[in-house]
Amino acid sequence: MPRLSYRRALTRALADEMTRDESVVVLGEDIRVAAANVTTGLLKKFGPERVRDTPLSEQAFTSFATGAALAGARPVVEFQIPSLLFLVFEQIVNHAHKFPLMTGGQCAAPVTYLVPGSGSRTGWAGQHSDHPYALFAHAGVTTVVPATPADAYGLLVSAIRCDDPVVVFAPAGALELREDVTDPAPVPLGRGVVRRPGDDVTVVAVGHLVHDALAVADDLADQASVEVFDPRTVYPFDWDGLVESVRRTGRLVVVDDGNRSCGIAGEIIATVVERVRLAAPPRRVTRPDGAVLPFAPALDRAVQPGRDQLTAAIQLTLKDG
Repeated sequence: MPRLSYRRALTRALADEMTRDESVVVLGEDIRVAAANVTTGLLKKFGPERVRDTPLSEQAFTSFATGAALAGARPVVEFQIPSLLFLVFEQIVNHAHKFPLMTGGQCAAPVTYLVPGSGSRTGWAGQHSDHPYALFAHAGVTTVVPATPADAYGLLVSAIRCDDPVVVFAPAGALELREDVTDPAPVPLGRGVVRRPGDDVTVVAVGHLVHDALAVADDLADQASVEVFDPRTVYPFDWDGLVESVRRTGRLVVVDDGNRSCGIAGEIIATVVERVRLAAPPRRVTRPDGAVLPFAPALDRAVQPGRDQLTAAIQLTLKDG
């Protein structure tokens, strides 16, 4: 296979699963014309019965997907903007996610919610810039944030095959990344990966920020050996994999494109310090508390976590202890 972009990896995963399993259907706003450029070509290949444009009502088509799943389909619902998930939190968390509990395991709702956008996309202002994966992790919904094209393919395939609801966040900052993918394959849910081995400090990076962490690790190579851990699945989290890393390095920094208060970065730090004695206080790099991203691109970039903040956090952690 030639070099594959993250965006086209998502497209290929959808096409491959729709070919493999006729119960897989895709629905959402403007997906026939591929407004988010992820569903490109699916209408021509699979027809309007399996690639369905919906009315402009997130609550309606998300509830429709739950009903379709209960009737035997495997719907993939595309949301063009992550902030729209606030409108359907009830349908995902209290309906689809809880059907097995409410029916004694007799019913399942295998719905995949595909959310391309946010994460380093600037100029989308307050109502379009949220990145709320921590909310779904808090609610116990399987939540993945792939960082690479291979993982975008593999995690989306695994999400579609899962018998539980899965939210797949595809950060805008990663959509145009390319890599050689010779044999795309499913990636297990709940299993992280060390992207770069190191000895002095573990950096946990979520989604597109993995690439910033790798760049910072390269820049600091003459000062420290930085290990970069990519959780891939935010919930369930690969705690054993991360703990193994931190036990070797003794230091921890987390970079996360979410708000600071009640974010996944704080949860990662709290869980690790319960299990590992660190050589220095852990640090986190996030959006500011209660961040509502401004419209102006320069101001937007200033409040999003980036390489400069991560470099400073790593250097402070190395000096402590």
